Amino acid sequence: MTDNKKEKFPKVQGGGSLILAWQIKNKTVLVVGGGEVAVGRILNLLDADAKVVVVCPSSGLSAEVRHRIDHNQVTYLDRAFEPSDLETLPPSNGPPDMVLTAVDDPAASTQIWKLCKQHRIPANIADVPPECDFYFGSVHRDGPLQIMVSTNGKGPRLAASIRKFIGKQLPPGVGDAIERIGELRAKLRKVAPDPEEGPKRMRWMIKVSDAYTWDDMSTLSDEDMDNILTFYRPNNVPDLDVLKAMRGGKTPEDIDVFDGSFGFSVGA
Repeated sequence: MTDNKKEKFPKVQGGGSLILAWQIKNKTVLVVGGGEVAVGRILNLLDADAKVVVVCPSSGLSAEVRHRIDHNQVTYLDRAFEPSDLETLPPSNGPPDMVLTAVDDPAASTQIWKLCKQHRIPANIADVPPECDFYFGSVHRDGPLQIMVSTNGKGPRLAASIRKFIGKQLPPGVGDAIERIGELRAKLRKVAPDPEEGPKRMRWMIKVSDAYTWDDMSTLSDEDMDNILTFYRPNNVPDLDVLKAMRGGKTPEDIDVFDGSFGFSVGA
């Protein structure tokens, strides 16, 4: 390749983490410890619909973890960690898919870390970055919207400040808008279920997302979404005014909307 034809590619910036949305719904996660450090970990796991197993002597439980146990939100084992916990755990009687340690015992935590490596189970050892397969970031949550800020273990407090700043910049209702778009996508898959429709579905959903503001999307009713879907086959998206005019069972013909090569318009 000659110099004048060299392509420009992104510069590699080492030292980062691979930021992922880890799907752990219905997967078993072992939390070793039940004190204050475990509190946030357990809540994050429950928010992600994981099956949480807490191993900790009752004397070490915080009030919030006791609450989770009393309300059957977690499976509780009133004892210290045992190596066999990495092989079989209730209620599945299988090995955990993930392990989090939150105990004030560095030697014990390191031993658990080494055992997890032997069993190839991803683990997070609280406050010991070198012994973590993954980190917890500071997360902004608004319904289905999650924004994580990570400093790769270098400045958790600063990450929380940055997360709060980002959250304040977002308009109200953005979570509701995402929820409605997600429901529309699910409805579209029922209208056009064939795998061959995949590329068209994707392109049409992009057009829908670009056509309305976040405020518009957050106020879409079930009727509105059903009406939007009628425009999928001709591969068009109605203006918001047209969509509002269709409420109450009206069709495009009722409001003098025509389907032409230049799109849709409302007659005077």
